[in-house]
Amino acid sequence: MNSPETGKLSRRLGAFDSIMLMIGIVIGSGIFVTTGFIAEATPSAPMILLVWVFGGLLTLSGALTYAELGAAMPEAGGQYVYLKEAYGPLSGFLFGWITFLVYVTGANAALGIAFAEYFGYFFPSLATDNIIFASDISIGSFVYHYSLSSGQIVAVSIILLLSSINYIGVGIGKIVQNISTVAKLGVIFIFITAGFIYSSGNSIDYTFNPTGLSFGSFVTGFGISLIAVSWAFDAWNNITYVAGEIKNPQKNIPFALVTGTLIITAIYILMNIVYLRALPVEEMSGVVRIAEKASSALYGETTTGIISAAILISVFGALNASILVGPRVYFAMAKDGLFFKRVAEIHPKFKTPGFAIIIQAVWSSLLALTGSFEQLFTFVMFVAIGFWIAAASAVFTLRRKKPDLPRPYKTWGYPVVPALFIAASAGIMINTLLESPLESLTGIGITLLGIPVYYYWKRRESALS
Repeated sequence: MNSPETGKLSRRLGAFDSIMLMIGIVIGSGIFVTTGFIAEATPSAPMILLVWVFGGLLTLSGALTYAELGAAMPEAGGQYVYLKEAYGPLSGFLFGWITFLVYVTGANAALGIAFAEYFGYFFPSLATDNIIFASDISIGSFVYHYSLSSGQIVAVSIILLLSSINYIGVGIGKIVQNISTVAKLGVIFIFITAGFIYSSGNSIDYTFNPTGLSFGSFVTGFGISLIAVSWAFDAWNNITYVAGEIKNPQKNIPFALVTGTLIITAIYILMNIVYLRALPVEEMSGVVRIAEKASSALYGETTTGIISAAILISVFGALNASILVGPRVYFAMAKDGLFFKRVAEIHPKFKTPGFAIIIQAVWSSLLALTGSFEQLFTFVMFVAIGFWIAAASAVFTLRRKKPDLPRPYKTWGYPVVPALFIAASAGIMINTLLESPLESLTGIGITLLGIPVYYYWKRRESALS
């Protein structure tokens, strides 16, 4: 029997693989559902398009900033490594703590449930609203109502399936990713092309403020819309987690970050133009399944199944990408003695962080089964943006702290571009705090719970050494 080994992961991801991974992980269900919320907050076609352009530029500035860090430190764990090197191991650990506890695992659970939601369209007996077990659990005076649906079983099944695929090799994982992302892009291309050819009879009203919103309401609405857009662009930085497996990382990491961001931004803007060609803004307001409604307006009700299939493919690819990248953060933490030692082991045959993939699969599945991931994920989005800011600030910190660090790529537009990213992200954080203070403060609380855990691991590592 082969025994596990420690060491470095193999570099098996090329430039194309990296771009497909980035696009695959970012484009999930967000673009198909968020525009209705944005139309409610900013009821103006130009403003809807502007907020997506702004979101794309914000992400691009972040990508340009992270590109310097990724090229200088092309190691497994990505953002964990940047934070650790810039501010010390505690900051890196807190990022890894949130990543494992909720950020990636919660995203996996959410994507698994989203997959089940659209899978249930074709197989109603496996839908998320088909409850197979329900019970009230009493703990003193507190009563917790738990229910288990067929959809949750589907979610766990797809999480375990894709985890198994990625366990047996990054090679097969990237093949699945490339195929699913190419299929996703093909379907989106058809949707966009047909959207420009066919018409619902609606013409886009380019009046900037047709409802006469006050300046304050306008600014507030724009801020709320940016939160939704940030969610749709979320995970753009996760490609850095697998930096230790990207070939020629000094070139390919910056290339993948920038190229991927530009492609995603173009897709998002074109998709929204199609939505606006299909529906008046007032009919988009508050609509969750905006892609389905726009498709029905353009092509008729018979296209609902096609859109559901497209979203199913999109979510499948996003889930596979998320499952692939996440374990590399826990792997890096374990190598530093800040997680279970086995998590730092590389499978001798498959050359993957096998145990890290297993524990991620188990925890993601439990979150999907409990149904508690949605609220937890909302809590940590505020913190996740804070970590974006900290990592971007690391460009300034490390240039001062480690001036001799090899930097094959330096941030274009430095120091303006990273400063703009930091300022804009801080604005989103402040708006999130004002709009959702309880969720934001809870997210901070969950993060701070990691401090005693960090010192526990430090003491444990000292005792073992």
